[in-house]
Amino acid sequence: MGPAQTNWLWQLLLVFSCYCAQAIADGPCENSPTSRRCWGKYNITTDYSVITPDTGVTREYWLAAQNLTLAPDGYERQVLVFNGSLPGPTIEADWGDTIVVHVTNQLTDNGTTVHWHGIRQQNSNPSDGVPGVTQCPIAPGDSMTYRFRAQQYGTAWYHGHFSMQMADGLYGPIVIHGPASADYDVDLGPVFVSDWYHQSAFITWRQKTMYGGFPVRTNANAENGLFNSTNNYPCDDSDDPACLGTGKRSETTVTKGRRYRMRLIDSSLDGWMRVSIDNHKLIVIAADLVPIVPYVTDNVVITSGQRYDIIFEADQDVGNYWMRTEYQSVCNMLDIDRNDIRGILHYEGAEPDVEPTSEKWPILPACGDEPYDKLVPYVAKDVDVADTQEDLGIGWFYEKDLVFHWAINTKPLTIDWGHPTDLLAAQHAVEYPEETNVYNISGNQWTYWVIQDVGFVDAFHPFHLHGHDFHILAQGRGLYNPITVKLNRKNPPRRDTATMAGSGYLVIAFETDNPGSWLMHCHIAWHTSQSLALQFVERESEIPALMDMEKFQDTCDKWERYAEGAAHEQDDSGI
Repeated sequence: MGPAQTNWLWQLLLVFSCYCAQAIADGPCENSPTSRRCWGKYNITTDYSVITPDTGVTREYWLAAQNLTLAPDGYERQVLVFNGSLPGPTIEADWGDTIVVHVTNQLTDNGTTVHWHGIRQQNSNPSDGVPGVTQCPIAPGDSMTYRFRAQQYGTAWYHGHFSMQMADGLYGPIVIHGPASADYDVDLGPVFVSDWYHQSAFITWRQKTMYGGFPVRTNANAENGLFNSTNNYPCDDSDDPACLGTGKRSETTVTKGRRYRMRLIDSSLDGWMRVSIDNHKLIVIAADLVPIVPYVTDNVVITSGQRYDIIFEADQDVGNYWMRTEYQSVCNMLDIDRNDIRGILHYEGAEPDVEPTSEKWPILPACGDEPYDKLVPYVAKDVDVADTQEDLGIGWFYEKDLVFHWAINTKPLTIDWGHPTDLLAAQHAVEYPEETNVYNISGNQWTYWVIQDVGFVDAFHPFHLHGHDFHILAQGRGLYNPITVKLNRKNPPRRDTATMAGSGYLVIAFETDNPGSWLMHCHIAWHTSQSLALQFVERESEIPALMDMEKFQDTCDKWERYAEGAAHEQDDSGI
């Protein structure tokens, strides 16, 4: 059967699958390989923004942030990790569970916080984990407990949000089990894809600022990339003692005829990746924590902070096939050709320890997100007419010290670790420091935000919003023109991380139904450190009631005592 016929068959099966989903009975049904749309008395059509199962279950975890020496690609370097591993342990729960995570900072010379990327934190803003916004940093030797409800389901992740700690390996996956929009037999779990540097991001940052910190510099390019947190790096011709040559390919074993779910997470510091499996079609069933109407493709483009849940069937001849992750070097003018980022799909019965000879799909490089019209949320939600609309111009400038900064509406963000925004809100601040870039927004309204590149460097930016999934009303190149660009309010794509194209625009909307101080920022770590962020202070008067002031102040007091004698001063935006 040729590719065209195969694709047609997949589409037919998906149509039938979606038809069956509409026929789910009102009564309880069991989640199984042939009924993944079921979830007890709930199902894939349940509006998870309104209804959350009352499981009465609390899942408790313990994380320790640590300094370690690892060689995930065979090149040894200092890393930051949780619980001694890259990535950190999987935090797993069912839809509706309460998650409690005790975090201890065992780092030698750094504060830390943990952000639960994608988790909406409905009425739990103080657990969002952003230093200088929702908390003071956790000082070395101190601990903090985060508590939140799994009101969504799907794939999320957690990572350090203290400067560039995420880029040095301080992250791990979150899996919240619930219904799915297509059937599968086996859940392979989370798979991280990322760029990988052979020195700490903090060292590279200091090198960047020495050169002015302009966003496009070859000395800040990654030496390698990781697929499922491992890879090979060529050391045969190297006399570098750190080049151990102990890297290996990730290998995933499958059984012919079975269907597999893979949860892709991009933890890159910079750039866009294109993921594919030779000879195997992919069914995309979720974008971030939003289930979507399934669609078939041979590859997905993913950028820092994003997640895609995909299904593939082991329907090829028994053998070994490449799973590929390729840099999209056309993005942000990166001088990178690091496309040996591969894993092995190994069929049971195939010859072991043999590298695949499969050929990749004919794919052209491109930048941006998956096709807009493919990302159709399964639970449909339309967007009301805007109560407020504001333009956010993305530009840049050099300070007097010739250090490059990004800015939103000419304002770069710099936070104060010792005086978080939530604390200022609790103290009923009349106004917030200008450098914290706060937008105060009222409750119970629809807000539209037109994010427009006005910097003329043709840089792409993946914007991540804390505290909400946003609706993407429009996305494209060039200047946004409200006369010629029609906003899509009828069940538009929604997610928590989306790309503003270089020299382009991104128009988003969200409803102000979640009190708290919420960060919105570019998820490229360089750009975040270079101040490309703002804060939404939402329903300000309701924030103090969410806070345990005694515990909040205790964390801040310990941080202040540590910071008085700390060896490193803040040299970036702080987030």
